[in-house]
Amino acid sequence: MSNYIISMGYKKTVSLISKARELSNAFIMTELEKKGVSGLVPSHGEILFALYSSEGKLPMKNIAQKINRTQPTVTILIDKLVELQFIRKEKDTNDARITLISLTQKGKEFRDVFFEISQALNRKIHIGFSELEADVLEKLLNRVVQNFE
Repeated sequence: MSNYIISMGYKKTVSLISKARELSNAFIMTELEKKGVSGLVPSHGEILFALYSSEGKLPMKNIAQKINRTQPTVTILIDKLVELQFIRKEKDTNDARITLISLTQKGKEFRDVFFEISQALNRKIHIGFSELEADVLEKLLNRVVQNFE
């Protein structure tokens, strides 16, 4: 069986990427728990980052595009963040078809914790890597992503 897998050119790349994601998500959840934050999951981080990286309000459609997720998926994530009081939704006064998303005070106050956990995750990922190796890893992973775009 193993010779068959090897002859088919099987590599463990996808399995390793999946395992790294699983371990990263577990790390994030542990860090959130240590900070007393409940209800958030790693997929909320992409939305929060998009809002932290922008000034003011973002249309929900723009968030979906920025994080490369479908509108229905983003709607579910945003609804949970609204429920947790990290963000708010409101209709655009010029076009009621557009839903604008912005941070609440709680969301703004969470920013430091968010970036602290992000930095801790990056440090964990890069343990034992030289700066050059870390740069190469990022470039290679970007190429993997680009292969699907």
